[in-house]
Amino acid sequence: MRFDRPTALTAAIAGGSLLLGFAAAQLTGLRWAGAVVVLAGAAWGVLRERRTTAWWRLAVVVAAGAGCFVLAHVLSDPLGPWVAVVLAALVLAAVTAALVRRGTTKPRASRPGAASTVR
Repeated sequence: MRFDRPTALTAAIAGGSLLLGFAAAQLTGLRWAGAVVVLAGAAWGVLRERRTTAWWRLAVVVAAGAGCFVLAHVLSDPLGPWVAVVLAALVLAAVTAALVRRGTTKPRASRPGAASTVR
């Protein structure tokens, strides 16, 4: 599997938004504050990858994010809240890394003056 810096950044933001969302909810006592952070992370990821990743792959990543959110809540009682959220964030980051930038939806624009590979 190819793992480049843009993919790593998107995966880190996806997983990190779950962690930061949970931290925001815990620190402020406001669950909606955590939701804002998680949704902002999801929106950022979709907007960042919309040109380089097939729409269905992005839909699977968003669905995986929702699933990881539920997973963290389910595992919270047996594992503890922070362990559950870290585990869910790692799963989401792995799914994101596996799916983004695998099938480009549009060809990337070449730099002006760059040699064309199309013949």
